[in-house]
Amino acid sequence: MSIDIYSPDKDGYEIKHIFGTWRVAYLRYAERFDRITYLERHLETDEIFVLLQGKAVLLHGENIEKTQMELNKIYNIPKGTWHNIKVSKDALILIVENADTSKPNSEYMPINTLMPLKLSSKLTRSRNLPIKHRLRLFSWGFLA
Repeated sequence: MSIDIYSPDKDGYEIKHIFGTWRVAYLRYAERFDRITYLERHLETDEIFVLLQGKAVLLHGENIEKTQMELNKIYNIPKGTWHNIKVSKDALILIVENADTSKPNSEYMPINTLMPLKLSSKLTRSRNLPIKHRLRLFSWGFLA
């Protein structure tokens, strides 16, 4: 029996292997990492990050804490924790999570000027809405 061997082939998020209820993916720099405009949280799974090369910062929690990642250490983002990641242009991250992790079982929260972000006028006008309404509008694509 042969084994499967994978390597990263493109920028951004790239699923490489799915087995049963879990998947393994690579994450490399893509232009969308220049400006972090939202945090996400997965409602049904933890998410594992391992920095294989380059530099990366995990952004997590409602107060947007920053954790500078170190090479080859395992970082677990518990289910339900707000997070995102900022990566250098030479970064390579290994990600392990449930295979069915997707928009229907995740939530997204736009973030404002706590970080250098590019906000759309739609998002700026919606900042006075309660967070649960902003999340719903964002998940439906009405907010940038």
